[in-house]
Amino acid sequence: MKGFTFGRLASRGALMIALVTAAGLAWAQDKTKALFKVITVKDEIVIGLNAEELAGLGGQDAGAVAKALASKGELTVWQYAVRHAPNGELEQAPLRKIGLLANTSLRVEPYASPLKVVPHE
Repeated sequence: MKGFTFGRLASRGALMIALVTAAGLAWAQDKTKALFKVITVKDEIVIGLNAEELAGLGGQDAGAVAKALASKGELTVWQYAVRHAPNGELEQAPLRKIGLLANTSLRVEPYASPLKVVPHE
């Protein structure tokens, strides 16, 4: 194909954040509105976004997150992880703020946690 190179394909793939799933969102208590799983070239992480953050990205689904990541090239978000609550029960809680880079993120999909979700700041 004329003008086809692996670099061009990889670049487009990274910017498009291929294979965005449009399944239901994991609605959480209080401020955290939705959890998403981000699949990168190295691992998978869960991030949480509140209503204000989702509005700033232009939507409430994984597609909006992927599109914002592709257009901005990077996003700063809260990474979530499972922990024990003070009462001993497991919960999904903010772990740390991280930066996502479009060129290392391959897919963004909704994440449904069966656990209580703790809102971030």
